[in-house]
Amino acid sequence: MSSNPLPSHAPVVIIGGGIMGCSTLYHLAKMGVSDAVLLERNQLTSGTTWHSAAQVRALRHSRNLTRMIQYSVELYSQLEKETGQAAGWIQKGSLSIATNEDRLTHIKRQQALAKAYGIPAQSISAAEAKERWPMMNAEDVLGAVWSPDDGRVSPSDVCAALVKGAKSLGAKIFEKTGVTAILTENGRVKGVETSQGTVMCDAIALCTGLWSREAGAMAGAEVPLLACEHFYLLTKPVDGISGNTPTLSDHDNHLYIRDDSGGLLVGCFEPMGKPIAPGVLTESFEFGLLPEDWDHFEPMMMNALHRLPALETAEVKMLLNGPESFTPDGTFMLGETAETRGLFLGCGMNSVGVAAGGGAGMNLAHTIIHGAPAYDLSEADAKRFAPIYNSVEHLMARAPEVLGTHYDIAFPGKQFKTARDLRRLPLDAEYRNARAHFGQFYGWERPLYFGKQAEPALKFGRPDWFENVEAEVRAAHENAAIFDASAFGKIEVEGPDAETFLLKTCAGYVGRKPGSVIYTAVLNDRGTFESDITVQRISETHYRLFVGTNAIKRDLTWFRRHSEGFDVRLTDSTETYAVLGLMGPESARIAVEVGAPELNDIGYFKHGEAHIAGHHVRAARLSYVGEAGWEITCRSENVTDIYAALVAAGAKPAGLFAQTSMRVEKGFCAMGHELDSDMTPVDTGLDAMTRKKGGFIGAEALAKKKASGAISKVISLTFEDEIAVPLGHEPVLVGDDILGQTSTCAFGYRVGKPVALAHVEKSLQEGSVVEVDIAGELFRATVTNGPLFDPDGSRMR
Repeated sequence: MSSNPLPSHAPVVIIGGGIMGCSTLYHLAKMGVSDAVLLERNQLTSGTTWHSAAQVRALRHSRNLTRMIQYSVELYSQLEKETGQAAGWIQKGSLSIATNEDRLTHIKRQQALAKAYGIPAQSISAAEAKERWPMMNAEDVLGAVWSPDDGRVSPSDVCAALVKGAKSLGAKIFEKTGVTAILTENGRVKGVETSQGTVMCDAIALCTGLWSREAGAMAGAEVPLLACEHFYLLTKPVDGISGNTPTLSDHDNHLYIRDDSGGLLVGCFEPMGKPIAPGVLTESFEFGLLPEDWDHFEPMMMNALHRLPALETAEVKMLLNGPESFTPDGTFMLGETAETRGLFLGCGMNSVGVAAGGGAGMNLAHTIIHGAPAYDLSEADAKRFAPIYNSVEHLMARAPEVLGTHYDIAFPGKQFKTARDLRRLPLDAEYRNARAHFGQFYGWERPLYFGKQAEPALKFGRPDWFENVEAEVRAAHENAAIFDASAFGKIEVEGPDAETFLLKTCAGYVGRKPGSVIYTAVLNDRGTFESDITVQRISETHYRLFVGTNAIKRDLTWFRRHSEGFDVRLTDSTETYAVLGLMGPESARIAVEVGAPELNDIGYFKHGEAHIAGHHVRAARLSYVGEAGWEITCRSENVTDIYAALVAAGAKPAGLFAQTSMRVEKGFCAMGHELDSDMTPVDTGLDAMTRKKGGFIGAEALAKKKASGAISKVISLTFEDEIAVPLGHEPVLVGDDILGQTSTCAFGYRVGKPVALAHVEKSLQEGSVVEVDIAGELFRATVTNGPLFDPDGSRMR
């Protein structure tokens, strides 16, 4: 595209000329980086973008992903006016139909979410749905949700408009310029070698779509994604199609349907996709398609014939089979890699690249320039995957299932079935003997509940595991329960500057003497949460940090990147140590019975040493569940004996569902739920646990937040109706005003009611009543500003 020679240096090099690359280049230029360079080894859009069906549906499962696609909608609708280049934006809405009660609940939950996010959406009857899509067979349709603001674009035209806008601001695009090597030095990118010469740079945006895993490997970074085949049928003109139609989403039949050039486009996300092994799609795969596979598509074709009888006589133009890339959890990757500084990912779009591309490109540009996206996108963090997720074996098994879950009903407790048992806890055999039902977290199999009799049926009502979890909470509340925290990340911080380093990187009181336990926020320069952790000071020069299971790669990277200039050594000790939380009124007796009476002498937020079953342990007096006890750390190889001794003395294992229920009753916030990089400790009522004198990263921003008069936005809710089943993200209303949303929800077995934590935009009086919209039905709930269950009067962990 550019006839000019490659520059010898550019501040940012973008690799890949699909929607993500073009959008990132445009937004970098808009934000003042006018000399960024985009390199494309073939032609713009020639990988995946060109064949995208390009639906733009705004509503996603979280506020910020929705906000991101709303940005795409606004951008695409005004690009032609800005650049003079048509983007092909067609805003005809989308129609989501339900053919069973669970799907109806699902789309009504989505409608409630839309209301909370300010997106127009309305529930309509099957008859009204038929009016909007007259060719549809609506005999089995129970209801539908109509979203008038959704639309679609021409993907190649959108990219042309973005490129035109970027070039007008000085950005440069080089096609037929393949990157052959990424140059790094001391773990940081410094340039790229290409077929046309070398470009030195300060940052690289990897927007290489299907080839991102291999491209990342050139810089020593893990980019776990895999291509799968993706099908849609195109017909010649069909009677009854005139002009543009809304997109018809028949997700029970795995289909999306719309007009295309007077005919029909019928696409699918079949229950199990077809993976494409690495190396099959070579650099010569330009504007390429894969062979038609009618045998594979046939079940979807039968579904389509049921929904659209007119297909029976329609003349087929082609069955398009174009590859798309999928990640292990179905969400894209955005941000700087853990392995290589200056290498930023914008890839793994899971077939929503065009919808997401406008907002994702803006956020990637913002991250490159400012060090963080414009708002919290931790669910898309490039550092969220365990290394084991990058194996070809795992990806070949998981990616086809991820494709198949694209239109799944969002049942609570749903887990992936493929690529399981990647990492087992030290007590895995014991938990299987106790009939644990497992969930996968960062590759670890962690018990969700015990005593499983059969595979649970997933549902929106009271779950099959309700009584199992009740028994576990009762054990913790009346006797003693064991909560396994071995999967938590653990980081050893050692060296003469350990205290000084942690005083800089942590907002809490980490200067306390050895033997102390400190809960602390880890903040960024904006004063918002990067993480929240527990710290044990073991000696003057040695601390042990306990971080979230999913956060170890991200948090370890954060601490390492802030350790420059400090004489400290950081070590990941996650697999070295196991952690068992012994909680409940009988824990004191059990400590004596297993030969560790000194545990009872440990004060709150202190830790001490003892021996159980002949093995050394370090026990910390704190609780995440509102019952007295200790978190007991031991060598992983010793935990089997220690667990056996605790069980023999009367303790029972408890899973994550019980822990969540008890956490919500206690009013404790958690990362990814109540805490994220949009929230400060002031917003979440945790500012009392930050140091008043400052001196830590984010202190100045936090002080400004306090001075502004901001208050905690987190409240506790107790539902009046015992049959209410809140799941999270439900709108919280007073009258017709939406004040906020639930975050974590559970049944509170100790208070005997459904409970929730919620974010609200203004303070609510203690005891006031709000309504919560659960799938279109309003349930009354009482507000508490603090814990719902607080036996000792303590609001601290």
